[in-house]
Amino acid sequence: MVLDSAETYPRLLGDVGGTNARFALETAPHTVAQVAVLATRDYPSLEAAMRSYLERCGELGAQVRHAAVGIANPIYRDHVQMTNHSWQFSIAGMRRALGLTTFLVINDFTALAYALPQLPAGDLEQIGGGTVEHRSPRVLVGAGTGLGVSGLIPAGNGWVALAGEGGHVSFAPVDDEQVALWSFARERYGRVSAERLLCGSGLELIYEFLRSRAPSDAGPFKRSAPEITAGALDGDESLSSHAVDLFCGLLGTVASDLALVLGARGGVYIGGGIVPRLGPVFARSPFRQRFEDKGRFAEYLAGVPTFVIRTSLPALGGLSAALSHHLTEAPLAQPPDNDAVEGGTAG
Repeated sequence: MVLDSAETYPRLLGDVGGTNARFALETAPHTVAQVAVLATRDYPSLEAAMRSYLERCGELGAQVRHAAVGIANPIYRDHVQMTNHSWQFSIAGMRRALGLTTFLVINDFTALAYALPQLPAGDLEQIGGGTVEHRSPRVLVGAGTGLGVSGLIPAGNGWVALAGEGGHVSFAPVDDEQVALWSFARERYGRVSAERLLCGSGLELIYEFLRSRAPSDAGPFKRSAPEITAGALDGDESLSSHAVDLFCGLLGTVASDLALVLGARGGVYIGGGIVPRLGPVFARSPFRQRFEDKGRFAEYLAGVPTFVIRTSLPALGGLSAALSHHLTEAPLAQPPDNDAVEGGTAG
């Protein structure tokens, strides 16, 4: 295993979602430079996007031999096929193609979970609840192109981040309006997961559902997610405001389910691309009321703080920590293909 030393810098860090790929060079511990955001639609593959970024970085880019990427996808063995985008690749093949010594690939929300202990208080906006119990589990959830979920569990003097696909649990309606929404989505898609509704296209689906029940002059029959959020932020478009409130309420229910599963007295943290853009609209939405609406466990959840992550590129710190750990200690699990182990392990 490579030593975590000055000779291993610069390192490439990448946070890859269905819409954007965010890259940076870590030139020294906790020091990043050359931050760039690339639209995934502009590149035929992750390899092409990484090559383009490294070429932009010039001499520093040419020196990179160790890289860590968080990607919006389950990581299982060597082959990666993105759920919400067309990119697919072999971890070992990518390592060889780019001339890397280390290519660590983990789920993007696993990477973000590792960043939670590093986030300063100024980067977190608390929405209800009590105080953090610092050595208790934490939940991470975020809606963007999809619905990301992870958790952070205390282990000895450190933390272990969970790599799961909690966004794909089944959607469970809690009132008559949500039952009708579930029926609307089920008629179109069959099974209705939480991610089906709690993502950008899900917000658009919620708007379509509400428009189908509204008067004929209520407005356009379809709107994009940015148009819906803009209408809610302007406060002059009731259908968009209703859609965003319904979206936030659904997120509150899912977040509280996750908090109960993990016993998240360390708090629930909300990332992703949608909620941080909502600003005060989210704070006054039904999110927190729905979060605490758990019958006999309402009092338990009333004490659990919820936070919106308000910082750019928060996952980079988690990727840095995961890569440093990988360079100094044996991986927790090894895929069966020795070449895949050499190229990088699944987090």
